[in-house]
Amino acid sequence: MASANDRARARRLRQRRVRDKLRGTDERPRLCVFKSEKHMYTQVISDQSGRTLAAASTLSPELRGKVSKTGTVEACAEVGRLIAGKCKEGGIVRVVFDRNGFPYHGRVKAVAEAAREGGLRF
Repeated sequence: MASANDRARARRLRQRRVRDKLRGTDERPRLCVFKSEKHMYTQVISDQSGRTLAAASTLSPELRGKVSKTGTVEACAEVGRLIAGKCKEGGIVRVVFDRNGFPYHGRVKAVAEAAREGGLRF
């Protein structure tokens, strides 16, 4: 049975492999996703200028009344819609999706699909 350290080390290796190939520019920033057991966090980052352009999570004040449980696929879909709305307000339409070493299914997939529905293009 794999320990927590082994899983974390494997995720860091996957994360490094993905980051070597993805770079966020000012024209096409990187949509980075992080999930914990209870929450989902997203950031739109320009690696070129080193700035975070937008951020949303299940802890965002905009989602306090909408989401009852924060660790669900439905809550993560709301985070995806919220980050897409914030990007549209900032004039961002195209992003590079960074799954941050997490497998593309479940909550990570829910964020990506909701962001696409919200108008972001990957």
